[in-house]
This record gives sequence, C-alpha cells and structure tokens, in this order.
Amino acid sequence: MPKAFVYDMDGKQVGEVELNGSVFGIEPHQAAMHEMVKNHLANRRHGTQSTLTRAEVSGGGRKPWRQKGTGRARQGSTRSPQWTHGGVAFGPKPRKYHYSVNKKVRRLAMLSALSSKAAAGDIKVIDDLRLPAIKTKDFKAFLSNLGVSGKALVVTPEPREEVYRSARNLPGVRTTISSVMSVYDILNHGAFIVDKAALGLIEEVYGK
Repeated sequence: MPKAFVYDMDGKQVGEVELNGSVFGIEPHQAAMHEMVKNHLANRRHGTQSTLTRAEVSGGGRKPWRQKGTGRARQGSTRSPQWTHGGVAFGPKPRKYHYSVNKKVRRLAMLSALSSKAAAGDIKVIDDLRLPAIKTKDFKAFLSNLGVSGKALVVTPEPREEVYRSARNLPGVRTTISSVMSVYDILNHGAFIVDKAALGLIEEVYGK
C-alpha cells in the first residue's frame, strides 16, 4: 500500500497515512492522462477570433473598371481578398473547441495522475489545512516549512477563503477543492498538498 506523511501547519511530521491502493497505487496510463490534458486545454479556448469576409467589408459595390479593353486583369470589387482593405479568404470565425471525453477515460486519467504523484513522493497530507488570518506571508512560510519551493496544488475539502486569498498571489501555487480538481492541475504542479479530510473524500469518490 502506498503511504504519505502527515504534517501540521508548522511543517512538522505528525504521522503517516496509508493511501488507497486502487486510487494511488495503479500503473499510470500515459495515453489517458495525455487525452485529458488535451481536453482541458481545448475546453479553455474561447474561439472568439473573427475576420471579415468580402461580403462583410464596407465598400466595393461598384465594379472598379470595365471588363475588357483596359489591359488590366478583370475585377468585380475592390473588396476582394487580393485588394488592400479587402476581405479575408478562409479566415477564422467564432467556433467552439469544446469536446467531451469518455467517463471511463476521465476516471482512469485521474487515478493515473494521483498514482504518479504518490509514486514520486510528491503527496503531502496536512492534518488540518487552515489559516487564522488571510496572510500571504504566512502561507509562504507554511510552504517553506514543508520544503515546497516550486509549483504546488493545494486541495481542501471545501472552499476556504483564508487559504485561497492567502495563496492566490504566490506564483505557481493554485488552490482547489477535492470535487473539482483536474488532471491538468495535478500534472502541472510539482507538489500535491492535500488536507486530510479532502484526501478522505478523494478516496471515497475514486476508490469505488
């Protein structure tokens, strides 16, 4: 059974917890994790870019010169794509990039991401992740006491305003709750710092 150390808010080790093997001990499936990362990035795209076609550019209603006899190429409008200030041919238009992934693949990707963190020893369980006040300095000291200096994902069982507001100005640190954490966030951050209660919820949902 994989294990993780339990720390208090001062960064002192206060115990050890056994992790659910069906959640944190499987062989990571690289293809499933890759698919979920692609899906996450695609769903974040707004797709609002837009260009004007020749029909949408103002002007160009009159034929610039007669069809024959001028020695120049025939033209029907000054707003054709080859003209300056003309429309754009085959340019981007607003569209949706969103697509869905099979439920079994989503679940496998989440288990794989969690298991990869456990295998790397990047999971740090906090006995009770709370702050007495909203202070970025205190949260930075908390991370320093844990030995976390790079990117970190902080998971709580429910929204905790003091944790969120204390961590939001720290570069590379992201806070989330156990019910909405994503595979992308888990893989994109080095340390996985999780409240003990949130860990129980994760194992309850994904350990079935």
